Amino acid sequence: MELFDSLFRSGDVERELSSRACLQGMLNFEAALARAEARAGVIPFSVATAIAAQCKAEVFDAKVLARDAAMAGNLAIPLVKALTALVAQENQEAASYVHWGATSQDVIDTGMVLQLRLALKSIGTDLAQLALGLAELATKHRSTVMVGRTWMQQAVPTTFGAEVAGWLDAVNRHRERLRETERRALVLQFGGAVGTLGALNERGAEVAKNLAEELQLNLPEIPWHAHRDRMAEVATTLGLCAGTLGKIARDIALHAQTEIAEVFEQTGPGRGGSSTMPHKRNPVTAAIVLAAAIRVPGLVSTMLTAMVQEEERGLGGWHAEWETLPQIVQLTAGALSHLAETVPRLEIDGQRMTQNLEITRGLIYAEAVTMALGQEIGKAKAHALMEEACGRARKETQHLRDVLGENSVVHRHLPAEALEALFDPRRYLGMAEEFVDLVVAGSLRAR
Repeated sequence: MELFDSLFRSGDVERELSSRACLQGMLNFEAALARAEARAGVIPFSVATAIAAQCKAEVFDAKVLARDAAMAGNLAIPLVKALTALVAQENQEAASYVHWGATSQDVIDTGMVLQLRLALKSIGTDLAQLALGLAELATKHRSTVMVGRTWMQQAVPTTFGAEVAGWLDAVNRHRERLRETERRALVLQFGGAVGTLGALNERGAEVAKNLAEELQLNLPEIPWHAHRDRMAEVATTLGLCAGTLGKIARDIALHAQTEIAEVFEQTGPGRGGSSTMPHKRNPVTAAIVLAAAIRVPGLVSTMLTAMVQEEERGLGGWHAEWETLPQIVQLTAGALSHLAETVPRLEIDGQRMTQNLEITRGLIYAEAVTMALGQEIGKAKAHALMEEACGRARKETQHLRDVLGENSVVHRHLPAEALEALFDPRRYLGMAEEFVDLVVAGSLRAR
């Protein structure tokens, strides 16, 4: 499905999770293992050098390895066999020490961790870029008044900056989650057959320490072969992120509807058009991001289901992760990359936002009037009066202000000037602008 790569993938992350990168991650483990064991005196340094010299993905036939993996049950078995054969061509003694004391899962899991380290770093960079774009957009439109909408209906006034600040606040939480996940999940996997390092006897702890240092990974207190919470945490962290990206994309798409026409993605040759309708201006990025937000949750569910693994080595559950987790990373990274690029180029029509404030003929100010009137006659009576007034305004196609101006109770408690002021959207923004300031300041501190 390479035709869709540019739609749903990030180029940088795609390279970091490619087949070649997968092989190289596993080979980096094997080379580091040999060096770690040489440092511990388990094998000669000359042997470690000979093994490391052959740990280059480009010298392996990926198609042959893929074919043999189907017979072996995992990719590490044919890879180790092929590596041993290559080493033997140069140094027969060294060949006998390839993969010494390790198990297939050590190679595969640590290889994946090495790939994730690079991929998550790229995602972190794009999250920071998205946060910066959102902070600038929120600041610019801090006071751009628009209709707030609940249940997809006009509610009360807010500002576009406040809506964007909500997006930004969520993105900042994902940046924090990602950092925490990296700390917990990016650790060495090295335990040997059943997680005891029994093949290395008394040298196991020293080799593990050396190996973690060689790969610049944290060393966990115990191998985690059948405990998949680390991999599941990566999946769920990115699943949450994809959900927020989808929420932002949904909001942009709703604002871009013809009948609303407040926010638009950038235009350009070949972008956002229709194959048959020349007038269309489709929200392309929103569509791509929403597609990822729809696909990722099911994949996260697979990762959570795969956590229930048997005793010291999972049967099937571990295997289910191999394609699933890279897909989650790729889809989230692709959506994030597209959105981070689009946000700074969004076109905001403030004039249209002002026009849309009036299409209900004042109904969006009903709460403001109710609160003011409630202070005089009680909230319940004010609410009942306003419900009746709103119903009349709708039925008679009148402005709510005019209907209220004819009401004796309203006239008695709210002079004309006071009533008029309640229909000024800027007087009913609450803390919208202050919230923008708080979120943007917090985002800048998090950089």
